[in-house]
Amino acid sequence: MSYLKFDKMLLTNLEKSLDKEMLRTNKAGAYASTTIIDCNTRKYHGLLVVPVPEIDRDNHVLLSSCDETVIQHGAEFNLGIHKYQGDHYSPRGHKYIREFHIDSVATTIYRVGGVILQKERVFVSGENRILISYTLLEAHSPTTLRLRPFLAFRNVNELTQENNTINKTYQEVENGISCCLYEPYPHLVMQTNKQGVFVPQPDWYRGIEYYKEQERGYDFREDLYVPGYFELSIKKGETIIFSAGTAPIGVRKLKALFEEEKEKRTGRADFFSCLKNAAQQFYNKKEDGYYLLAGYPWFKYRARDEFIALPGTTLAIGDVAMFENMMKIGVVAMRDYIDGKPKSTQLKEVSSPDVLLWFIWNIQQYAQTTSLQQAADKYGDTVLYIIAFIRKQKHTNLFVHDNGLLYTDGRYKPATWMNAMENDYPITPRTGYVVEINALWYNALKFASDIAGQLTQENTADLLNYQAEIMHQSFVQTFWNGVYLDDYVDGNYHNREVRPNMIFAVSLPYSPLEKSQQKSILDIVTRELLTVKGLRSLSPKSGMYRPNYVGGQLERDRNYHNGPVWPWTTAAFAEAYLRVHKMSGVSMLMRLLAGFESDLTELTVGCLSELYDGNPPFRGHGAMSYAPTVGEVLRAKKLMEDFIATLSDKQVDEYGIGVLVDGK
Repeated sequence: MSYLKFDKMLLTNLEKSLDKEMLRTNKAGAYASTTIIDCNTRKYHGLLVVPVPEIDRDNHVLLSSCDETVIQHGAEFNLGIHKYQGDHYSPRGHKYIREFHIDSVATTIYRVGGVILQKERVFVSGENRILISYTLLEAHSPTTLRLRPFLAFRNVNELTQENNTINKTYQEVENGISCCLYEPYPHLVMQTNKQGVFVPQPDWYRGIEYYKEQERGYDFREDLYVPGYFELSIKKGETIIFSAGTAPIGVRKLKALFEEEKEKRTGRADFFSCLKNAAQQFYNKKEDGYYLLAGYPWFKYRARDEFIALPGTTLAIGDVAMFENMMKIGVVAMRDYIDGKPKSTQLKEVSSPDVLLWFIWNIQQYAQTTSLQQAADKYGDTVLYIIAFIRKQKHTNLFVHDNGLLYTDGRYKPATWMNAMENDYPITPRTGYVVEINALWYNALKFASDIAGQLTQENTADLLNYQAEIMHQSFVQTFWNGVYLDDYVDGNYHNREVRPNMIFAVSLPYSPLEKSQQKSILDIVTRELLTVKGLRSLSPKSGMYRPNYVGGQLERDRNYHNGPVWPWTTAAFAEAYLRVHKMSGVSMLMRLLAGFESDLTELTVGCLSELYDGNPPFRGHGAMSYAPTVGEVLRAKKLMEDFIATLSDKQVDEYGIGVLVDGK
C-alpha cells in the first residue's frame, strides 16, 4: 500500500482535496505544481513553470493545465476541473477520480464507466520538460483521448487577461505543435509519442479563479488561452506520453525517457524518504554551480535560508558531496562580500549581519559529520578569514564592542530572520545586541579557535579562545534576566519578549550558559512556545501575540513573526532538549517529530510548509515547501537517531524509547 494515498471519498470532497497540493521540480529552477485533483488554486500553479532569464529573474507559467477528455461511442467525459465565479467548478472531472497516490511519481486513477485510465507525471531532471503518461488500464470499446492545453505565458506574480497582442499562430512539429504567445518568451513545444491529430480551436477561457490568492488579498481571476486540442486513439494496455517543454524532442524517445526519469525517483515509502525527496527538490544546478533554493513557489537563493537549511538537506541524508558542491558557491559569495568585489554568484542577502555566522555554523556541522581535520583542510582559511573580517570591524552592520559582543542596527533594515517589513521599516526591529547573533558569535569564536589549532596556528587559537571567554561573561551579564534571555538589548532597553531565538544559546555546540541557565531557558521555551509543529515565534502571553497567518499582505506581515510557529527551530530545540534532559528527553522528542508526519498528507503532499498558525489546529501557511523547515526537521531526526545509537539495549528498554526507525 502506498504511504501517500488518497481515496475517492476524499478526492471528490472539494473542501478537503483542494487544500492538498503537489510539487515536482527539475532541480534547475523550473517546477510543476497543482492540487491532487489538478485544479489550480494559486497563480503559482502550473504544469510547466520555468525561469525566463531574458525577461527577469522570476519564474513564468507557460502551460497552466491540461484537460483530458475520454470519448467512447461519441460520449465525452471531461476529466478536468477549474474554478469560476460564484464557487462554480467546471467541468468537475474530479468526480471520476478513484485514487491518487505518490510512490516514485504522482499517479491518478480515473474511472469512467468501463474505462480505467491511469495518469502519471514526471518532471525531467535538469530540463524544462514535463512528461505525462496516460495508460488505458481497462476499456471494452474503442476509446479516444483528447488533451486540451491551457496556456498562460506570464510571470508567476501576475495574471493574464484576454488581449489582442497575443500571437495565436503555431508551427507543426513531430506529433505536435510549437507556439509562443508573446516575445521574448521561449516556445512551448507540446508533443505526444503517438501520432494523433491537433485540432485548432483557439479560444479564451475567461474568469478562472484561484481561491488561495483571494484568501491572501491578491487579484485572483484570469483568462487562459486554449489553442485547440490533441486527439488520439488509445487501446487497452497502451500508454501515451504527452510532453510539454521549451524545446522539441524526438517523440520515439518519450516513453524511454519517462521510464528512465521514473526509475531515478526515490520511492516515498515513509517519513524519511518523503523528506529526503523534498530536500533534493531544493537542489538547483546553475551555470556556475549548485545552489539551495529557499523554497517553492516564490523564494530565491537566499544566503541565510541556504545556510540554515544546508546541513539538514545534505549532511542529514548522507549527501556530503552535495554539501561540498553548494559550499563552493558559498565560499565564493563570502569572499566576494568580504573583499568588496562585485557579486559573482546568485546568492542573495549575503551582507545580512547573521549570514557569516550561519556560514561558520555550517562548517561546524560539516566537521561533526566528517572530521575537524577535514573541515579545517577544506574550509579553515575561509572560517578564519570571516572571523578576522568581523574582528577588524569591516562588516557594514556588525560591530565588535569592548565587551566582546556584536552590535547590529536593525531599526531601518531587518538584521535577522525576523525580516517582515511595513512601509520600508522592520515590523520587528531587533537592534543592538541580538541574542542569537551573539550566541552564534560565541560559538563561532570557539569553533574558529579549534580550526586554528587544527591548522597549527596556536597564537590565533589562543587569541580567539580568549576573546570568546571575555564575550562569554558579557553575554550572561547582558542577556540573562534571571529566568531566561532577553531577545535583544539596546542601551538601557531590554526586550523581554519570550521568543525562540534564545534557544540557540542552549543548542549550539558551544554554549555561553551554565547548565542551570540552560534548563531554565528550556523550561520557559517548552512551556510557552512549544507546539506539535515546532516553536512559536512569540509567547501567547505577549500583548503582541498574533497567532494566525491570515488576511491581506499587511496583516500577514504583521503576524509573520509575532505568533505563528516556525518549524525550522525544531532541530535547535531537539539539540537543547537532549543536552539538558539526555535520555529522559528522547520519548518526548520522538512524539514531537511524529507530529510532522501527519502533515505530509495535509498540504503539499510529501513536503512541509514554511510556517503554521500558533494555535490549534496549527494550519500550515506560506511557502508550499520550505528548505529550512525540511532541512531542520531532517536534522532533528538525525540527531535523535545518532543519540539513540549511543545507548545500550538496557538503556533503551529502561527509558521506554523503543527503536527509532525510518518513518516512525
